[in-house]
Amino acid sequence: MIVRSKPNLLQLFFIVRGSIIVRIFPQVLAVFVLSTLVVWAHKDRPDLVPALNGAPFSLLGIALSVFLGFRANACYDRWWEARKQWGALITVARTLARQSALLESRQDVAEPVARRRVIDLAIAFCHTLVSYLRPGEATTATRLIPDDLAATYARSRNRPDMLLREISGAFISANAKGQISDIQLQILDATVQQMAAAQASCERIRHTPVPFGYSLLLHRTAHLFCLLLPFGFTDLLGWATPFTSTLVAYTFFGLDALSDELEEPFGTGLNALPINALATTIEINLREAMGETDLPVDPRPVDYVLM
Repeated sequence: MIVRSKPNLLQLFFIVRGSIIVRIFPQVLAVFVLSTLVVWAHKDRPDLVPALNGAPFSLLGIALSVFLGFRANACYDRWWEARKQWGALITVARTLARQSALLESRQDVAEPVARRRVIDLAIAFCHTLVSYLRPGEATTATRLIPDDLAATYARSRNRPDMLLREISGAFISANAKGQISDIQLQILDATVQQMAAAQASCERIRHTPVPFGYSLLLHRTAHLFCLLLPFGFTDLLGWATPFTSTLVAYTFFGLDALSDELEEPFGTGLNALPINALATTIEINLREAMGETDLPVDPRPVDYVLM
């Protein structure tokens, strides 16, 4: 995710880092070159390159902009829903850190369930969820996995869920030893259920993209519209046509490409959510709740990018 202060008017036209222009530059350049050729050919050989009526392009442009706006809103909803789920996960993790103090409330119980184990598993869950939602992302969760769970963790196909089962198992064991009451077990289990719900919601977002047919229709229409646009305005705008067509192409292709990035909130694009930084934030909060002072460094953007 791009993290930077609002640019001034001069910077606004020269910012490249975080701009969608990097992705769409080939298409925009192609429209500019095509528009220039169309204007030149129409003026030199109007019999071979006729001009078209621009009225239909105006109507199509309005309709296309509306549909692109709908898709952009749908993709932003996915991005914002993913951010809300990770925000909820931060809240639940902090709640678990406070509630886990119950595991230390009965020191007279033989072999008490270690609170440290539960907190480590909760931190590992968050880091594992990052690599689960963002395949290829290197995970730091293995340093937190107890030796007795290493083999199970390595062969699990859904490692975040496996860690939640272990956390629930720790609470059940504490209840069986009389370390926590049945009511306290229900409270702790409800917190684990909220973590599981956040994971399930993130899985739903990742595995349910915007319908392909809808995206394909807009991709095709946007490209056809921008490629045919010079033919409709070459008579009216003359040599201003390449610049006008390029501006329209930048707007339509840019909105389309930005929607693609927002559609994948857990991806590695510049506008993806900084879930790795959020997982590190959770680790800092939970380790601080355990009284630790040697904490990880607060996540900071690198070259304006926070991942």
